[in-house]
Amino acid sequence: MSGTERLAAIFAAIDAENAEDPKTIEVGGTTRPYAQVYGEWMSERLETLAPDASEHLRIAARAQHIRRFDMPRSTQPMDKPGYFAWRNALKVHHAEVVGRLMAEAGYDRADVDRVGQLVRKERIKRDPEAQTVEDCASLVFLEHEYAEFGDKYPDAKIVDIVAKTWVKMSEAGHAQALTLVPLLPERLQKLTVQAVTGA
Repeated sequence: MSGTERLAAIFAAIDAENAEDPKTIEVGGTTRPYAQVYGEWMSERLETLAPDASEHLRIAARAQHIRRFDMPRSTQPMDKPGYFAWRNALKVHHAEVVGRLMAEAGYDRADVDRVGQLVRKERIKRDPEAQTVEDCASLVFLEHEYAEFGDKYPDAKIVDIVAKTWVKMSEAGHAQALTLVPLLPERLQKLTVQAVTGA
């Protein structure tokens, strides 16, 4: 199996796992599993952010939220420590699932370990590829999820979340994020500028 064929096979395996997501979204008039669409959004954003991305990075982006639906937020206490415990458990889960799929597709242990590091976003700010995964996730949030998120929370909460997201992003991520701001609803445009500038 060529490298291209193997990458296509692992993408298909990731998509098949994500196809079991009970949450759905309408895309182009078709109702589809949300996790599957999210994986495609991550791959699309990676193409614009890092068109020469390595195979490891391409897999990690596609698998960023693989089978997230296995572990709903309610599996941990509904407080701040519970939230962080949930996020950390998810990272391990995503890495384990994609690692299993990669092994089945013929990838070696070094490949599996590297993708696991990227899916867990280890050493962002120091590992450029992990940083790119973080940037892609942040940009997918801004482009596809932010408007719905913004409808649920007061202004102060939104400013806080966006400010924390902004700090985690790179300059390249910031540049792409700024192209998305004019596409947001007016309220979110103002709150985003406030979060980014501190004004």
